Amino acid sequence: MSSQDWFTKDFYATLGVSKDASQEDVKKAYRRLARDLHPDRNPGDASSEQRFKDVGEAYGVLSDKEQRQQYDAIRAMGGGGPRFQAGSGGTGNGGFEDVFSSMFGGGGRGGSGQQQYRAQGFEDVLSNMFGGGQRGPQKGSDVAAATEVSFRQAAVGETVTLRTSTGTVKTRLPVGVTDGQKIRIAGKGRAGTHGGPPGDLILTVRVSKHPVFTVDGKNLRMSLPVSFDEAALGATVEVPTLEGDRVKVKVPSGHSSGTTLRVKGRGLTTKQGTGDLLVTVQIAVPNKLSRQAKEALQAYARADAKHDPREHLYEDAAKL
Repeated sequence: MSSQDWFTKDFYATLGVSKDASQEDVKKAYRRLARDLHPDRNPGDASSEQRFKDVGEAYGVLSDKEQRQQYDAIRAMGGGGPRFQAGSGGTGNGGFEDVFSSMFGGGGRGGSGQQQYRAQGFEDVLSNMFGGGQRGPQKGSDVAAATEVSFRQAAVGETVTLRTSTGTVKTRLPVGVTDGQKIRIAGKGRAGTHGGPPGDLILTVRVSKHPVFTVDGKNLRMSLPVSFDEAALGATVEVPTLEGDRVKVKVPSGHSSGTTLRVKGRGLTTKQGTGDLLVTVQIAVPNKLSRQAKEALQAYARADAKHDPREHLYEDAAKL
């Protein structure tokens, strides 16, 4: 997206948030508007579809910290927006009009330099400043957009349909795309000028968290709760997979929390191969014990009284 686009568009107003809104407030506003304006809920409503595109474009910029800072800086330079319309001199506001007026020889406001700036537009003036004359083929500006997908959609690399300010775009997500990752989709931005190529679509992907799985490269990770007796004595337990089935995993006896077991070939399938499912054992301590269970544990504690799990802790802590 070009700086001229950022001059002309108030993304905060598009999302209905203040300029000091937190990232969480921006996200909430986007979700609410995207849900209400989605074309599936407003079939045939051109106005709602355009608003849906504008909201996605605004969120694509404001949801990214770096782009938001750049946008704020550019908007501040222009006093919150451009002044391209022709108008009389006199007592108008200052800002960029004063700067460009002085650049092009206009003493007061409304001079010929300012009129040239107003008539040509921001990019044409800059072109004249840095090389002047006829402009050759110019690549179109990039367009920012954002999409929210489920963990499963991101993990398997599903095809998503986007409605952007330049039209509808279908693209396949990279397998294992992560939250906040940016994807450049070539040629899906704004049209070029003077025969130049179109710009690109810069897509920010927001991935919902999964209650069980996380992505680690081409591997999947999960925590596996096991009971104390399963960890102490060893056991074979079932674990879920992203595909929806279950596989059996052998938990060797004597394993503590934090031990990671590997289930080969049950990770993500990428161009670099198929990853594994990494299962980290976590001993689950019950909140309440029955009388019999409590008595059994007390008997175990007496039988294992000589075992000190902190035997080397204090000695190691004293080392440099």
